[in-house]
Amino acid sequence: MAAAMASSMTTKDDLEDFSAYAHLSEEQLLQLAIERSLADTNVTPWQNRQVHAHTQPAAPKATQQPPCNPNSANPSENMCAKIDRNVHNHFFSKDQEKVIAWTRHNGHLRVTVETVNDLDPFLSAIWRGDAKALQDIIHFKSKDLDEPNKDGWLPLHESAYYGHVECLKILLKAKPDTINKQTNNSQTPLMLAVSRKHVSCVKHLLEEEADPNLANNQWETPLYKACEKANEEIVELLLRFGASPRKACVQGVTPLHEAVRNNKLEICKMLINAGAKLWSRNVYGIDALFTAAQCSAVDVLNYLIYKGGNVNTQANDDATALFEASKNGHAEVVEMLLSKQADVNKANKTGLLPIHVAAKNGHDSIVAMLIPRTNTVKVRRSGISPLHFAAERNRDDVLETLIEARYDVNAKLSDDWSKMYEDRRSTALYSAVVNRNTEAAAMLLEAGANPNLDVFNPLLVAVRKASMEMVTLLVKHGANVNALLPTHPTSFPAVLVFCMKYMVMMKYLLDNGCDALSCFNCQYGCNSHPPIKLRRNGQETMYFLNDEPSGYCVEFCEIISTPSVSSWVGPIIDTLLDYVGHVKLCSRITELLDSNKDWAHIKERSVLPSTLMHLCRLKIRQRLDTHRLWQISALPLPGRLLKFLSYERESFEDIL
Repeated sequence: MAAAMASSMTTKDDLEDFSAYAHLSEEQLLQLAIERSLADTNVTPWQNRQVHAHTQPAAPKATQQPPCNPNSANPSENMCAKIDRNVHNHFFSKDQEKVIAWTRHNGHLRVTVETVNDLDPFLSAIWRGDAKALQDIIHFKSKDLDEPNKDGWLPLHESAYYGHVECLKILLKAKPDTINKQTNNSQTPLMLAVSRKHVSCVKHLLEEEADPNLANNQWETPLYKACEKANEEIVELLLRFGASPRKACVQGVTPLHEAVRNNKLEICKMLINAGAKLWSRNVYGIDALFTAAQCSAVDVLNYLIYKGGNVNTQANDDATALFEASKNGHAEVVEMLLSKQADVNKANKTGLLPIHVAAKNGHDSIVAMLIPRTNTVKVRRSGISPLHFAAERNRDDVLETLIEARYDVNAKLSDDWSKMYEDRRSTALYSAVVNRNTEAAAMLLEAGANPNLDVFNPLLVAVRKASMEMVTLLVKHGANVNALLPTHPTSFPAVLVFCMKYMVMMKYLLDNGCDALSCFNCQYGCNSHPPIKLRRNGQETMYFLNDEPSGYCVEFCEIISTPSVSSWVGPIIDTLLDYVGHVKLCSRITELLDSNKDWAHIKERSVLPSTLMHLCRLKIRQRLDTHRLWQISALPLPGRLLKFLSYERESFEDIL
């Protein structure tokens, strides 16, 4: 019977199913997958070998496939092969009467099932660890022990891999010259035994003079593999039999690196006592001490420092061990490195300090530890403040800690950093506004952040995002309601562009000093206006965001003439007239008002003279600068008059 399991696109159900098996090893998952695959075919798998069941390896759900074709010319289509020595992975059924083996083939798992009686006796003896049967086969049949399979594996490799030491002894006695033979991947029997943590096999091979320093095709030695597998007993054996602790793999990783990564202090001690170099670096420039900081191996780190490790060690990108620990949130490691006088002011190649990366990743306690030792001059020279990272990543706790430490809330990004953002932002406040993080923006503003430092005013961003809460907060702290778009000049406040259909916000901005009069200052006046331009696709386009040269200043009447806004012209003009005295409508606005008979009274209102009361209100408001308009309610005036000045709708007939 053969069953193939496809490693294709994983569905949501597959992922949910897989979560229940997250604790299983790969081999356990494969076994479970195979068992389910066989069960779901609804046939007797031990008798019928003509069914293929395909299922996901992680969360097997079988579907029946067409029978295999023994006459197929394409070997990949014929999955009904007998079990032979080209298969390494297998397990026996509970009753020990069947064997299930699998290999990977073109992204699928190929499964073959045979009864034990049908299995090659030689292979069966090796897999079962039946030393007596193996001895008999070798004695009576003179089995060729030098014949490798397609992967270069000899029977000795298989015995070492499966951990059958008695079989290994028999094979080694019969062919002692195979002890250091390597597979196609340059794996020796010793390497395979170490990889599978078979201590007894490792011990016997070493006693029979297996070479402990023969590496595989990745330059990994048995000692490297033992440290990778974190097996202290095997490490001790290998070192005792002459394994070198200094040999590195292709990536430059040494056994010490692997022992540190696994937080195995005793193995680290054994390696260093055997001559391992503390300063050996991998291809990324990372040494053992850096690895300890990276992996939060606190006890190992302390030992490496005691043995002379450099607390200021740096990787190829100039990141220090302290930087790496700060990035990963390893507070205990950071505390230890600081106690050992690690330099908090060493920057990586991008100019960032540990405090930057700790703030970026939201490690508040680490930021608090770094603040007293971090040189603020070095922070300024980096071109970016930790506040920028905290605001950009919504790290409110970090932001609060930095503000309390009196970090400059008006620090601006350097040109190099600012250019990395399409909007050319420069302040932490801008990032908070972009993120709609009102709490962060409030903290910055209350700490003295200036809302008018960025090239694009944060108020424009808040208005465009239709965040009334953020707009109110910014205006309250002095945001320029008459700010312009530097890339697309207009003859009126740019905020009005983004709230044409949001009358409540428009009125709030006008209440707080937005220049309504500029909306009626049209350069064309009563003369004819140029036609609305067409894009190549024939649609009308707004002048201010598309085709006009940078020196062109867009008129308000041009904006409200676009199809997306023209249906709102009446209410917009009606609202604007509340904030101006006598104005003369240009020919385009007049034409727009004439297009709707319901707007006739608005046009009439623009022609009639303004009331004295209205003109007085405008005069009083003009005497106040825009930054104080929101404080009108605090003026020493009667309550009703204050409401009138604030455009709160109320009849004043009883006052007159």
